[in-house]
Amino acid sequence: MENNMSMVFDAKSENEGLARMVISAFITELDPTIEELNDVKTAVSEAVTNSIIHGYNGTEGKVYMDCSLDMEENENHGTLKITVKDQGVGIENVEKAKEPLFTTKPELERSGMGFMFMEMFMDELIVESEKGRGTKVSMTKRLTKQEKIW
Repeated sequence: MENNMSMVFDAKSENEGLARMVISAFITELDPTIEELNDVKTAVSEAVTNSIIHGYNGTEGKVYMDCSLDMEENENHGTLKITVKDQGVGIENVEKAKEPLFTTKPELERSGMGFMFMEMFMDELIVESEKGRGTKVSMTKRLTKQEKIW
């Protein structure tokens, strides 16, 4: 059984919290652990923030978030897939951008840890980007449905 959700929002920093809230609500059917919930929220936050800060450089734009939750029949786990896209400036060198501590915005006190956090908290991370056309971040995480104890 699959459940899908898509949303589009303005590339404004205040919408990063909206994305975190929406993904939290979306995965509640699995009753994730606090750790799983925090992992997913952090990864989404980093992806959305990258789109807003780096993708659009403070200019207007849209961030696109698509999510799917595939529950395996008669199983206690599911696979969460999240895609965060922008149509911003793109990334010239994705491998360089994924290096810990690399940032193009040191003046904004950016830590350069966004992609590392996404890789650490999700099971899979794929970053596709084209200079001048935007970036697409695809993340996957396997979640285990928690047994009710009452």
